[in-house]
Amino acid sequence: MAKIISTIHRATEYLSHDLFGGPRVLSFNWVINFQKGMTLFWVLGLMFFYENFSIQAWVYLALHGSYGVIWILKDVIFPDSKWQTKITFGGGLMAILAVLGPYWVAPYLLISPVLGEAHFGANNLWMAIAICIYALGLTLMLTADAQKFYILKYHRGLITTGLFRFIRHPNYLGEMMIYAAFAMVTWHWIPWVILAWVWLGYFSINIIMKERSMARYEEWVEYKRHSWYLIPYIL
Repeated sequence: MAKIISTIHRATEYLSHDLFGGPRVLSFNWVINFQKGMTLFWVLGLMFFYENFSIQAWVYLALHGSYGVIWILKDVIFPDSKWQTKITFGGGLMAILAVLGPYWVAPYLLISPVLGEAHFGANNLWMAIAICIYALGLTLMLTADAQKFYILKYHRGLITTGLFRFIRHPNYLGEMMIYAAFAMVTWHWIPWVILAWVWLGYFSINIIMKERSMARYEEWVEYKRHSWYLIPYIL
C-alpha cells in the first residue's frame, strides 16, 4: 500500500508541476489565486446570464465569492510554502482542469436551467446549516494556516499546540467543510462526486505524505497517540 501511495503521489506531482515538461515559470499560487479570485465573477456572471437572482444564488455568491477573496488575502498575509513552488504551463493547465476548474460546476448546476425548472437548490433550513458549516470551516482553515505559518517562521518542528493539539490536519478539515457547504447549497449529487474525487484523489494523498514527513520527529509517536486524523473521537 505504501508503494502505491508513493506512486500516486509522484504521478500527481508530475501532472500538477511538470506536465509536458519545459521551464517552471508559473508560481503555483498564481494559478490557485486566479481560479479562486475569479469565482466571484463566474457566479455573478452566471446569475446575470441566466437571469437567476434566487436567494440560493445570492447565498452561493456570498459564500463561494467571499471565500475566493479571503483565500487571496490569506496568501498575501501568511502564504503556504507548499503553493509557492514553480510549475510548468502544462502543470498549471492540469491543476485547473482536474482540480480547481470542476469546483465551478456547482454554481453552474445551481444557477443555470440545466437541471430543470424544478431544481432551485437547498431550502432555507439547509442553507442556514451550510452557512454555519462554511463559517466554522473557514475559521478552522484560517486559524490553522496562520498558526502553522507563524510557528514555523520562528521554530521549525512538529506543531502540537493550538488546533493541532487535537487534530493533525485542521486546515484540510476546514477546507473540506467549506466546499461541503457549497455542495449543500447546490443540493445535487454531482458536486459531491467532484468533492469525493478531490478529497480521495488529492487531499488524502497529501495528508498521508505529510504524516510520513511528520513521523521523522521524535515526539511523533506520542503526538499521534493523543490526536486524531481529522475529527476528534471519530477519525
